[in-house]
Amino acid sequence: MRLAAIDIGSNAARLLISDVTENGGGKPVFNKIDLIRVPLRLGMDVFENGVISPHRRAMILNTMKAYHFLCEVYEVKHLMACATSAMRDAINSNEIIEQVRKETGISIEIISGDLEASVIYENHVAENMDNDHSYLYIDVGGGSTELTFFAEGDLVFKQSFNIGTIRLLKNLVDESKWNEMKDFLKNKIKGFKKITAIGSGGNINKIFSLSKRKDGKPLTLDLLKDYYKELSNVTLQERINLYKLKEDRADVIVPALQIYTNVMRWADADEIYVPKIGLADGLVQHLYSQLKKK
Repeated sequence: MRLAAIDIGSNAARLLISDVTENGGGKPVFNKIDLIRVPLRLGMDVFENGVISPHRRAMILNTMKAYHFLCEVYEVKHLMACATSAMRDAINSNEIIEQVRKETGISIEIISGDLEASVIYENHVAENMDNDHSYLYIDVGGGSTELTFFAEGDLVFKQSFNIGTIRLLKNLVDESKWNEMKDFLKNKIKGFKKITAIGSGGNINKIFSLSKRKDGKPLTLDLLKDYYKELSNVTLQERINLYKLKEDRADVIVPALQIYTNVMRWADADEIYVPKIGLADGLVQHLYSQLKKK
């Protein structure tokens, strides 16, 4: 079965196309066919002005048209499209969604931060880990950070915070927001086993690639702190040239590292695994689960 998911984030939109087969035990196996990322940067408009500009509105429409044609070419059977923080905050998101639906047939659902955290958890990475640790999913986006905590075989909490890379770039996160996240986390994790972090999002994936670590090996908190220091001390253009980063990655990677290192420090987590998953992966699995129930 060929499925697709569209994730319209605050920094970029992604179309993930996957083939789903079932192994001998009836367990689904997800095979990525293609991933197409477009840097829409909706948060640049929305977090300051509360509205998506005509220019970015046209970009959304053209991107959705392109995604629609790609899904036809790939003969996708079922598609799920979701939007997150920037579209949640934009006052004109509903009219844009209606225009996209009329012109492409794609129905976009704006999902809450809590649902976003749940869908990322659909990747079930922690279930394959040992029971000697607790696991904290940290998903950092342009507009928000989703934390999902998994301990002793159970989902303990999921929470979304309006702390994201573009909000930080625009100086829209004050000290009280950081303290809210810190206090919430410290209170909720008391009494649980030692925490290992699991990171998702384009920025942590890029740091993992830069680190040259083997797949399945974790990054340490100290390494993330070193990258934060290293990347903070060079200009945007130097980040692009020296680290071969795209411009829309080079500016957000530093605030992303700030979020990951802060959360890991507060959770007393020394290591973070990077299974290269994101919201789009969770959406495909969520879509598959829904189809199986029907």
